[in-house]
Amino acid sequence: MINDIIKDAKERMNKSVDALKSQMSKVRTGRAHPSILDGVRVNYYGAETPLKQLANITIEDSRTLAVTVFDKSTSGAVEKAIMSADLGLNPAAAGSVIRVPLPALTEERRKDLVKVVRAEAEQGRVAVRNVRRDANGDIKELLKEKEITEDDDHRAQDDIQKITDDAIKKIDELLTAKEAELMEV
Repeated sequence: MINDIIKDAKERMNKSVDALKSQMSKVRTGRAHPSILDGVRVNYYGAETPLKQLANITIEDSRTLAVTVFDKSTSGAVEKAIMSADLGLNPAAAGSVIRVPLPALTEERRKDLVKVVRAEAEQGRVAVRNVRRDANGDIKELLKEKEITEDDDHRAQDDIQKITDDAIKKIDELLTAKEAELMEV
């Protein structure tokens, strides 16, 4: 029973760390990366469709993405969707290929992005701590119901704290790496 609670807590904490990774990958650095366009949705015959399903996204050079649409008739809609996605990008169409140059980041913009990343990391830490609170609550409930001993309670809480410390350490490492990536000119 205790092992199930600990296992569940570990899985949920790992999911929180993974969610933070995906959130941080969306924060744009100066380099071109196809995941920048992951959130873009295109109005395709009346349905909001992810850009990935309508086009092939490749890296042309360090500051340019090439979006090759599968159906030429959708290139206008794709270009419009990239512009309206609020990413600060200005795509340029050339036939079925849409080039998306990434502007260089200013020092002020870099600092703003670092603040955003720190806020994301803090949300990740809070999520991990909430999982710890839930798991400790479940353990205390077992103790109250006299299904486990106080020694089991202390051991389980220690184990949960170790898992929590590991997850927060991973979050801090992600934050440090992303900050370094953002401040690199």
